[in-house]
Amino acid sequence: MTQVDVMLPHYGRLDLVQATVRSVLDQVDPNWRLTVVDDSGDAGDDKLGVWCAGLGDRRVRYERNVHNLGINRNFQKCVSLVEHELAVIIGSDDLMLPGYVGTVRRAHQTHPDIAIIQPGVEVVDEHGEPVRTLVDLSKRWVYAPRAAGPTVLDGQDLAVSLLRGNWLYFPSICWRAEPLRRIGFRDGLSVVQDLALVLDMVLDGESLLVEPTPCFRYRRHRVSVSSVHAADGRRFAEERGFFMDTAERMAARGWSRAAGAARHHLSSRINALTQLPSAVRHGGSGGVRALVRHAFGWVRSPG
Repeated sequence: MTQVDVMLPHYGRLDLVQATVRSVLDQVDPNWRLTVVDDSGDAGDDKLGVWCAGLGDRRVRYERNVHNLGINRNFQKCVSLVEHELAVIIGSDDLMLPGYVGTVRRAHQTHPDIAIIQPGVEVVDEHGEPVRTLVDLSKRWVYAPRAAGPTVLDGQDLAVSLLRGNWLYFPSICWRAEPLRRIGFRDGLSVVQDLALVLDMVLDGESLLVEPTPCFRYRRHRVSVSSVHAADGRRFAEERGFFMDTAERMAARGWSRAAGAARHHLSSRINALTQLPSAVRHGGSGGVRALVRHAFGWVRSPG
């Protein structure tokens, strides 16, 4: 029986991560195991560990990092702890709808060689209320492929689609464990580590399945690591280096359309423009200069 390893790297509020855990416990399909990897940094606060132990469910494991690892290394640790055939790295404030595990397991049974399963996602705010942000409207109506039913994507077409605009919801993705462990997260990335992982898999010949059945709630906060970094330009410094490196890798593969999409990174530039008002208010002149440079900087040509 195929099992789903639910890996939960934890950083934030206790009440939100408790809601995430409860959403896993409420799965109709019982073929899952949950591992909470606590990297919250406060060694004296063991409330989450005590609460998990009190659940009395042997499928729930709790680990606390002795030292804070940071996002990238804690995600890599989560990957190293995966033991079953499928895995999901859920956000510590996101929610599975009751049919999530059943949906991804059925998708895997139908497409056993697919490495990446993107199920249908609903977006909610920090209060759990449905929200329609510009980012999510762009993902759905501009960048995401039209998929009335299960749809397989791969190769250069998939790379081009993601490089034009990353329409995936990383915490909702179900991964086939073998390629996830084999490829893993790149060192040194925090903002674009999810897109880097997917593109590394695509370059390695793996495929993605869009399964549009809604079974996951992604929480969109007004303040997050990526939005704070965006205001002072740190996010886009990482993104620019990533896209330039990706353009070279795509060109070396002979994927000229994907290389061009990486060099232009249009959605990233547009996002930088939308962050300018926040940078003016909070990021200071350095953040404004970084955003303007990213949005309007010249595109390096091939060769």
